[in-house]
Parts: sequence; structure tokens; C-alpha cells
Amino acid sequence: MKTHDKGSLLTCCLAAALGLVLAASPALAADKAVKIGNVEPLSGPSASVGVQGKQAREMAVEEINAAGGIKSLGGAKLELIYADSKSDPTVGVTETERLINTEKVNLMTGCWNSAVTYPATQVAERYGIPFVVPVAVRDTITERGFKNIFRVAAKDSWWVRDQFRFLKDMQEETGTKLKTIAFVFENGDWGTGFAEKWRELAKKDGYEVVLDEPYPSTATDLTPVVTKLKSANPDIVMLVSNAADAILLTNTMAEMQVKPKVVLASGGGHADPKFLENTGDTAYGIFDEVEWNTDVNKPGAKETNAKFKKKYGYDLTGESVDAYASMYVIADALERAGSTDPAKVREALASTKLSTGPAMIVSYDGVEFDKDGQNKNAGIVIVQVAKIDGKPQRVTVWPKSARRAGYTPVFPANK
Repeated sequence: MKTHDKGSLLTCCLAAALGLVLAASPALAADKAVKIGNVEPLSGPSASVGVQGKQAREMAVEEINAAGGIKSLGGAKLELIYADSKSDPTVGVTETERLINTEKVNLMTGCWNSAVTYPATQVAERYGIPFVVPVAVRDTITERGFKNIFRVAAKDSWWVRDQFRFLKDMQEETGTKLKTIAFVFENGDWGTGFAEKWRELAKKDGYEVVLDEPYPSTATDLTPVVTKLKSANPDIVMLVSNAADAILLTNTMAEMQVKPKVVLASGGGHADPKFLENTGDTAYGIFDEVEWNTDVNKPGAKETNAKFKKKYGYDLTGESVDAYASMYVIADALERAGSTDPAKVREALASTKLSTGPAMIVSYDGVEFDKDGQNKNAGIVIVQVAKIDGKPQRVTVWPKSARRAGYTPVFPANK
């Protein structure tokens, strides 16, 4: 055999071997997983919303993996690894450290409670690990100059802003004038953050604040709070509550015949499916501010909610929709990054412009992060608990453009 023939044969063999390696690479990549760490309150006062967020994540990841995983990574699958924060900031920090250092996660999400999310995101920033916050509303989570933190939902100043816009619009629409206002809120970061901004906007809009009352969300008796509320007799009551205290407050107010003209809640416990199950008729007329409602007019929303309800036995909530959408935000960033390198994933998240696909069942127009990592498209809707076909149902009433066709809000709810 001539020398050049041997060279040609060797070249052919190497090319064939390389072809086999390249052909095998996607299969090898498909066997690998992108690890996503999730710190959630799976026990304690916020456990119900933690479980809802967990189930929404899992449904989204099942869909993403079934559709072929992350194709730019050879079909790599997403793997969710959970830690229970117990709504405790110290536990949240410890678990974030563990997920990053021991579990070697590629990205982080969490933590629902603002008091937990704030320090947990600080840990992720220190390690340079991208952290997608589905929902935790404290403004300053995305106002510290961090580069790796990205929030999908609206921040609390936007929530409060829209609560007061709603009150103004509804008074103009119905020819009603409301003068006095009361603030009742859980005493964690979430409630106190809302209350701080309530005070500013109430003063700006000319309301007289007749009660400003924090309480521990672990309280088993809120009679003293409701007694103060009855004595103050406000036109409007603004609430921030977790599930157990939202139920307790509503039922205690009914028992003590406390009937403000408007009760306006802030999602969380009032949006929890257990709330209507445990309050029934006493919840009629309550307004609640959320990121999403089942009757929102977005492509795929009805079908996705039906799938979730069949799987888990209850409707999606605003918080769980943000958790669901966040998995698609992560998948989109990984697809564009073509890598699990934190710096490359961070750059992909920063350039996110997601406006189509399964994630867009959200009530707002898409996900695009500003320089601080806040989704600048995030928004909310206001619903009212109404009797529909003999049962309590949450009906979208505001903005007016999003109002359920044929429904007229009861405002004031109590004359």
C-alpha cells in the first residue's frame, strides 16, 4: 500500500470516529440534567402557596422535558431540586447555600416570602448564580445593583399603585365617594412593605387613615384586630394576609358584623383556593388583587388551567402562574445561551424578550427585564368574589378592559 493510501485510510478512520462521537454527543447531553434549585415554603404559615408553586413548576418542567428538553444542549432535561424555607429567612439562606454548594445547581428560583427571597438572592449574587424570582414583591429585591437576580412578577409599589388606581376608577364609575381607610396586614416584610406605600398614596389621594394595624400571621385569634376595625368603622379596608389569617379575618369580621364598604386584599392568602373553601358566603363582595385569574383573556390560559386542575384538583393562582411561566423563562434563556455556564445564562436572561408560547398565559404582555432585573411588563388584575351559579367565584373586574363580559362589579359591596 502506498504511503498516501495509508494516510487516506487513517484520515477516513478518524473522520468516521469523529462522526460517531459527534452523533453520540446529543444523546450524551440528553442524559444530563440542568439542575434548578427551588427554595419554597413547603411547611409553616405559607405552605399552601409553596406547594402550589411547586406543582406549577413541575407541570411546566414536565411539558418542557416532554417537548425535547433544551435542544441547544442536546436535549438536556430540567431537574427541579427543592428545599423547604419554612418561611424562615435563616433557613432560606442556609438552604440556598446548600443547593449551590452541595447540590451544584445551575440556577435558582424562589422563595415566595419577600423576607426569605431578599437574603437568599444575596447569597446567589455572591456566588454568581442566576436567580429567577417568580413572585416576591419587596421592591428592593431588584434595587441593589445585583446582576444575577430577575423577577417575573410585579413589585409591591406597582401593586399598591394599582390598588389606588382601582379605587379611584371605581368611585368615578359608580359615583361613589369614599373617605376613610384602614390598613390591616401581616407583620412580615410583605405586609409592612405594602403598608409603607399605602400610607404614602392614601395621603396623596386625600383619605383619612383610621386604623393602621399589623398582626402576626401565626395568630390563632384575630378578635382584638377585628374589634379595633369595628370601632374604626372605615369605608375601605386594605389587607395583606397569608392563607390561615385571611380565612380567620374574613370569618371573624362576619361573626362580628364588620361590613366596610370596600374590602381590598392583596393576593396571597385571599387568592389561595383554600380561602373560598373555608369562608363561603362570608367572602362575597371582597376585592382581591392578583397577577392572574382563570377568566383572563389570554391564548392557552383556559386549557392550561384545565390541565392543572385535572392534575391537582384546583385552579391555578396568580402566584402559581408566575412559577409556571418562570420555568419557560429559564428554558428560553438556556436555549439561547446554549450553555449552563452561569455567566452565559445570566446574559441570556438579561436579554429575554418572551412574548409567545406557553408562558404567555400570564395577564401581562410578556417578560422583558430592565437593567435591575425587574420584568417591566409585569402587571396585575383586580377580581371580586361573586355568586355565580350559586357558588363563590373570582371574577375579573379591573382594569375595565379586562373585565369579564356581562359582569357589573358590586361597588360598594356593602351600602
